[in-house]
Amino acid sequence: MNKHSFRPDLPPPVNTTGAIEWLRKNLFSSPLNSLTSIVLGLLIMAGIGSIIEWAVINADWVGTSRSDCSKEGACWVFIKMRIDQFLYGFYPSDQLWRPQLFYATLAVFISLLAINKVPGKLWIWLIFVNIYPFFVAALLYGNVFGLPLVETHLWGGLLITLIIAIVGIVVSLPIGIMLALGRRSTMPVIRGLCTLYIEIWRGVPLITVLFMASVMLPLFLDAEMETDKLFRALVGVVLFSAAYMAEVVRGGLQAIPNGQYEAADALGLNYWKKMALVVLPQALKISIPAIVNTFIGLFKDTSLVLIIGMFDVLGIGQAANTDPNWLGFATESYVFVALVFWGFCFSMSRYSIYLEQKLHTGHKL
Repeated sequence: MNKHSFRPDLPPPVNTTGAIEWLRKNLFSSPLNSLTSIVLGLLIMAGIGSIIEWAVINADWVGTSRSDCSKEGACWVFIKMRIDQFLYGFYPSDQLWRPQLFYATLAVFISLLAINKVPGKLWIWLIFVNIYPFFVAALLYGNVFGLPLVETHLWGGLLITLIIAIVGIVVSLPIGIMLALGRRSTMPVIRGLCTLYIEIWRGVPLITVLFMASVMLPLFLDAEMETDKLFRALVGVVLFSAAYMAEVVRGGLQAIPNGQYEAADALGLNYWKKMALVVLPQALKISIPAIVNTFIGLFKDTSLVLIIGMFDVLGIGQAANTDPNWLGFATESYVFVALVFWGFCFSMSRYSIYLEQKLHTGHKL
């Protein structure tokens, strides 16, 4: 056989596949691109080196006061001394075991729901949605089972951020699904009401909703009917997020081919069975990236509760920056808060990618 003949069993040359080919095509395709890539690479490496030097190498990690910070790098002593406020706000120190138990149980539930093969996952989800919120409310607020009362104005930090985000995410999704179905309903009254709700809530910013829920709503209520500020904020966040979630789900419903609806009708399924067993599972699968994107946006928007006097993790950081004993360390505070938000948002995005791959039923080439 000729030595130059085609050999289909041999792999392609290394320089035409993988990272080498990607670098050649995208970074070193021409002399100008090569020079630009090298210069930018050196600048990025210098920037990363400076950040590591400030945040790790020259940083101060041990100490209890401002005098223990050398000024040559980051003063993480400031964060260490304020870590309880970042995590729990102004929750009473002798009752910190209660939010700590909340963090521990929440981590257990999320781990069980995220693991692929866990027996009884449906029951775990039902307990998490229907029973766990009441357990958390009783645990943190108290005044039941011998637990002392802790007013919500003492809650803060990551505790408030997680509560608002989790309640907003868990409750707004089913409401958004119902609104999306209502907007596509063949009954004009239901379709009109759902459309009106969605357009009104999407037409105002969240900060306005929070302000109205916290400041204006009590003016229209009787003094005896005044509700907790955190509860009003949660209601506002849920109603606001549900409108955006409805549009996300409606986009998924519109992407389902008419053949799926016709197939469900041919099987004799009624409307609710058709939606629950055939249409909605496909629509939600298609909408996973947009749904998670809405969740991430909601998680970051929890910082807006500062406008109504509630100190989430960002609000605690800003309050700590005004402490006269620690003036000049605002950078460390904002970096720490940014890392907290990034960690949660990045985790949600990675789980979204995992869920997409797990539920993928198409044909990959």
